[in-house]
Amino acid sequence: MNINPTESTIQLTQLPPPQVIFGTEVDKTSSSEQFLLSMYDSVQASIFVVDVLEDGDFRYVALNPTHERWIGITSDDLRGKKPEDILSPIDAARVRQRYADCVLFGKTISYKQCLQFQGVPTWWSTTLTPLRDANSRIYRLIGTSSNITSIKEAEQAVELQAQREQLIEAIACRIHQSVELETILHQTTQELRQFLKSDRVLIYRFSADSNGVVIAESTVANSDPLLGKNIADPCFGSQYQQQYNQGYTQVIEDIHTAGLHPCHIDFLASLHVRANLVVPIFLKQDVWGLLIAQHCHQPRQWQEMETNLLKQLATQIGIAIQQSELHQQLNDFKVKIELHKQKHINQLQQVRNFQTLVRQMTEQIRDSVDETQVLQTVTQELVYLLNLDRCQIELYNTCQTQVHITYEYSTNLPKCLGLTKEIAERPEVYQPLLQKQPLQFLEIVPGWQPKLLVVAQMACPIFDTQGILGNIWLTRPTQESFDEFEVGLVQQIANECAIAIRQGQLYQKTQAQVKELEKRERLKNEFLRTLSQELRTPITSISLASQTLESVLAPEQILDIEIVPQLLQILHNECARESKLINDLLTLTSLEAEPNPATLIPIDLQSWLHPIIETFRDVTNCQRQQLNLNIDRTLPLLETDITDLERIITELLNHACKYTPTGESITVSAELVGDAVQLQITSSGIELTSNELSRIFEPFYHLSKHDPWKHSGTGLELALVQKMVKHLGGSICVESAAGQTTFTVQFPL
Repeated sequence: MNINPTESTIQLTQLPPPQVIFGTEVDKTSSSEQFLLSMYDSVQASIFVVDVLEDGDFRYVALNPTHERWIGITSDDLRGKKPEDILSPIDAARVRQRYADCVLFGKTISYKQCLQFQGVPTWWSTTLTPLRDANSRIYRLIGTSSNITSIKEAEQAVELQAQREQLIEAIACRIHQSVELETILHQTTQELRQFLKSDRVLIYRFSADSNGVVIAESTVANSDPLLGKNIADPCFGSQYQQQYNQGYTQVIEDIHTAGLHPCHIDFLASLHVRANLVVPIFLKQDVWGLLIAQHCHQPRQWQEMETNLLKQLATQIGIAIQQSELHQQLNDFKVKIELHKQKHINQLQQVRNFQTLVRQMTEQIRDSVDETQVLQTVTQELVYLLNLDRCQIELYNTCQTQVHITYEYSTNLPKCLGLTKEIAERPEVYQPLLQKQPLQFLEIVPGWQPKLLVVAQMACPIFDTQGILGNIWLTRPTQESFDEFEVGLVQQIANECAIAIRQGQLYQKTQAQVKELEKRERLKNEFLRTLSQELRTPITSISLASQTLESVLAPEQILDIEIVPQLLQILHNECARESKLINDLLTLTSLEAEPNPATLIPIDLQSWLHPIIETFRDVTNCQRQQLNLNIDRTLPLLETDITDLERIITELLNHACKYTPTGESITVSAELVGDAVQLQITSSGIELTSNELSRIFEPFYHLSKHDPWKHSGTGLELALVQKMVKHLGGSICVESAAGQTTFTVQFPL
């Protein structure tokens, strides 16, 4: 910068005559000296005179008035002084070098130089001419200077403008070449600091809470770097942020004279900031951050050109940020497309794998009726296809109150095979599943773990048109949920599982039916075989009696006529036995087929049961058995079929009389138990084994070892009793313990 003092501020001192300065007498001066003398008083040029001493040192002699005005120093003040006496050490060294070059080369030299006089930098264009004495020694230098500060400033302005344009162009080029944002910001701060010759340039990015972080920095300050630090200005409030949103530029030449709030001064001083220039960086319409230039140790007079440069660079940075974000969005989109493509490929592979699994299941279902093999294969294959930790198949019980883990395959998690869970304990899980809706959620794995283990779980219901059967449980070792595609594939597998389960159930049902048919066939064959024997026995007796009677009635045997009544009695008894067997067989057959509906009439057991019991009094007395009757007097009327009930009581009493030993008792009791009439016939002295109890109602089953009286019978009596009780809507059971056997019959009221 050039500061020209006015003439009123300069002390003009009368210089010695030019003849005294350049020589002793005018007529003795050379032509060159005459020329210089003519120039000395010229007002268009600044002239100074320097003596060259014998030892090579330099001393100033005089200045012309023009030079005095330019530098503000008089000839009297300058005379006899060395360069170091009036110039800074750096400028004095430069001047001495120029003087020494002129003496060394012994000819006139010209140069341009910036010197500071009284703190004001000034550019000079100087011509330095040596003067020689009679011995040709250079004893004096005459300097002619022109002040070219304004020209130099114009040149510097042009140069700065070129550098400024070059800097902006370099950033624009980097943006055009899609250089990484971090590199652009770093190089921008570095080049801007060098251009401004400042101590620090940084880029500050705002965060959501109006604070921010320094993301780029170039500094030569003797303080800790600010790069990467979160900086919260305690004085930076919504007012400043709103101003920056409106394009506010902060220009502080000296924090101590800028009228700042004390807390703001303290904050900037803590960062070693003395002068501050701040412009906002916009991303679209919102302020993104700040571009900041700082002087750390002395004030700085910021020029308008510098402020405009920061604004232009802030605009370019905003473009770079926007381009970086667009570039990042493009990369993200490419990554997303690639992930989608890879996901699509994976899904296609999964579809192929699932199709293979479904085909295998279909083949297994077609070739095998064993659901175990199919479902166990499913659990194992699903673990590998979906990268699971565990796969389970649980099945509901008949009333859907429990589920039982029937099949499981696990790689890492604890085994749960065979576990039964109550539906009521987890309604939030099983209610949607019972509604045939898939379910998935996150669950903490129970048990001690060094680190909390959270897994993703999905349950897919197994059902068909007949109802819900169970669920497939999938456990993923991460918290990544199952997508709709995976849910759909698993549901297809669940549908195949339903087919396998139904086929297995049908197979089991068929097998049970086959076994039941085989059992019935075996019982039928045994029944027919026994029936044949039972029918043959009376016929054999009848045949023998007939043959005997025929022989007795022959003429030659007429004397044995007394045996005829006995033979006729045998014929009568066996025919009656045969008739009863046939009648019992017909009754049993009709009850097993389609029995006629019972004819129900109300009866009073108190009056009705006693006569029936008394008909057995003679038999029990003959066999020395005690017959007891106990009837609850408060019994209500019982609606029943009298004929069938009488047959039931009679057959049970016949059975009791047949198998009760001498001296033992037979007790018949009737009482009200709950809402049913209970009849019991108890025989003492006889105790049956569990095998005998299990077969006692089978047709033609005889308790031969417990038959002390050898009573005859058809062997269908108790089988008929059981069928008739069931026909009347009642129930019958037999118990034997502690030396007695009790038949209990119950009829609901």
